[in-house]
Amino acid sequence: MAAIESFSAAHPGDPQPGDLIEIFRPAYQHWALYLGDGYIINVTPVDEGPPATFGSAKSVFSRKARVRMQLLKDVVGNDTYQINNKYDGTYTPLPVEEIIRRAEYLIDQEVSYDLLGNNCEHFVTLLRYGEGVSDQANRAIGAIGFVTVAAGAFSLLGLLRSRSRERQY
Repeated sequence: MAAIESFSAAHPGDPQPGDLIEIFRPAYQHWALYLGDGYIINVTPVDEGPPATFGSAKSVFSRKARVRMQLLKDVVGNDTYQINNKYDGTYTPLPVEEIIRRAEYLIDQEVSYDLLGNNCEHFVTLLRYGEGVSDQANRAIGAIGFVTVAAGAFSLLGLLRSRSRERQY
């Protein structure tokens, strides 16, 4: 497995058209698709500023997003990113011309957005592979499931304890 190399706006690396770009924000990863000539396509919350604000509370609960073509360096800002075509071993990428054509068709369109079911990673993997995939969302769903099961178990334990105390009095 190749070493992961991170880049920044000052050191952009060499992404190729159709590559997936993973941008490291303070609390999550934002995903974009490289179009070429320094431009990417990504989704941003409707009625919000630049993608750097995608970490706001409003964006987490947003149900709509706008597809934008922007300069990679503007979207990355002070963060770092990596070229990450991590699903290439599982899914066959579409031809680059098809990826770019599909991406360009969607520029400035409003699309539905759902943090767990239709997020920025789903969006770019759908363009690259024809299949929307998100490990980030799957991890979140798994964590939510674990918390739900744990909360249920603690509730059951509390119920059992309170019943055993009732019997003692």
